Amino acid sequence: MSQVRVVVVGHGMVGARFVDDLHQRDRAGRFRTLVLGAEEYEPYNRVLLSEVVAGKLDVASITLPRGAHRTASEVLPGTRAVTVDRFARVVHDDAGERHPYDVLVLATGARARVPDLFGRRDDDGLPAGVHALRTLDDAREIVAATVNATRAVVVGGGVLGLEVACGLAHRGVPVTVVHGGAHLMDRQLDGPAAEVATARLTSLGVAVRVRARTEEALVRDGRVTGVRLEGGEVLPTDLLVLTAGTYPEVGLAQRAGLDVARGIVVGADLASPADPRVFAIGDCAEPPEGGSGLIAQGWDQARRLATLLTEPAAARDEAPLPTVGTDVVKVKGVGLDVVAMGVCGPRAGGRRVRLSDPDGGRHIEVVVDDGRVVGATCVGAGPVAADLVAAYTRGTPAPADPAQLLVRPVAGVAVPAASPTMMPDRAVVCRCNGVTKGDIVGCWRHGARSAADVAAETRATTGCGGCADAVCGIVDWLRRSDPDQPAPVSEKAAAPTMS
Repeated sequence: MSQVRVVVVGHGMVGARFVDDLHQRDRAGRFRTLVLGAEEYEPYNRVLLSEVVAGKLDVASITLPRGAHRTASEVLPGTRAVTVDRFARVVHDDAGERHPYDVLVLATGARARVPDLFGRRDDDGLPAGVHALRTLDDAREIVAATVNATRAVVVGGGVLGLEVACGLAHRGVPVTVVHGGAHLMDRQLDGPAAEVATARLTSLGVAVRVRARTEEALVRDGRVTGVRLEGGEVLPTDLLVLTAGTYPEVGLAQRAGLDVARGIVVGADLASPADPRVFAIGDCAEPPEGGSGLIAQGWDQARRLATLLTEPAAARDEAPLPTVGTDVVKVKGVGLDVVAMGVCGPRAGGRRVRLSDPDGGRHIEVVVDDGRVVGATCVGAGPVAADLVAAYTRGTPAPADPAQLLVRPVAGVAVPAASPTMMPDRAVVCRCNGVTKGDIVGCWRHGARSAADVAAETRATTGCGGCADAVCGIVDWLRRSDPDQPAPVSEKAAAPTMS
């Protein structure tokens, strides 16, 4: 049986997940993958870069576990694809090497949007002191810059902007968030919720400017010195962080003559209409249902494409993962607790109940339709937010009086227990990857002895990272309750490392 050569361009969270999924399903050993990764590093969790900036995690702790199928996959880190010859079915890289393929998968991701503040072309580079946050190198450079920074400005008041601002404030750098919208996180929050979030940021030492558009970055001797807003006001700064969104990385696809709109156009089967041998997944892709920008959609595409290639009949009628349960947005800012899901904020429909407590630093709104939670917004209400995420993602029935959802645990939903003994096996521990307590116990029984082992087997902790403490706690509980099993030499590599 001849092998199928699969070239994957992009070794980020989605490209790496696709390779792992493909080889897990390839029981006959038909596929051999070659991955071209522009960055020099092993795949890492890009979602947690803001926590590196904040000092909550170090670089080593966000590296993703690699699959066990190393013999069937070759990875070329630090290798950038420059052209695709679709007629010869060859990818050319920046070192002049040729890589023939039978199937080409583009997982090129997205690049940071850089506002036109400098009177510069894209290839001119950024002045000293100006950084986007999209890569591991970006995070390292921002951390290094905080050592001497006297004041910072973050352009963009979305999720990433707030996370970065909290991280900089946590490191002791005075910071101002500049946002052009009417209020912070205007895609997820309405005005009252944003007011509570703004008050919390102010208490953390973060200044907020909304309805304020950046007009120009002031540069002296090649280094940023300030930002001029529309109207003429100047905010002095020696550290400017740009978190104003992303653009799909489509240059390679455009040069190859593929259909490109905002992203690389693909059909329901994730193939380009111009070439059935070329597929696109993740942030670079534009499928019929549109791109969400969330990692859950990219992982779903990786799984569906792996199934399509290995089991065409099984995948033929498989639809994209439903939006419900995969669109939970969490702000991982130090000291700021914001969670939004489903139909929320200004777009909310259905029956809405709200608890607004600005003096207490909390705001909770729940949207119920047909007896289910279809959306929620929680600011400063961690335990209630956790219950609502569980109710939303699992589709549990809402109580007859939805107001009960605002102040106490959701009926029928497992609540955090003091001991994992009280947690049912079906309780979901890692929402990003659907890992239950029972899955973790099963890993233990099959030889996993650390949280790192569990992550490698189940992918728990590799999404938003919010379940890391719970996974470590369950592993510790198993170690105590099953003392005859050998303990790992060190658990340090498994748990998030504080810096």
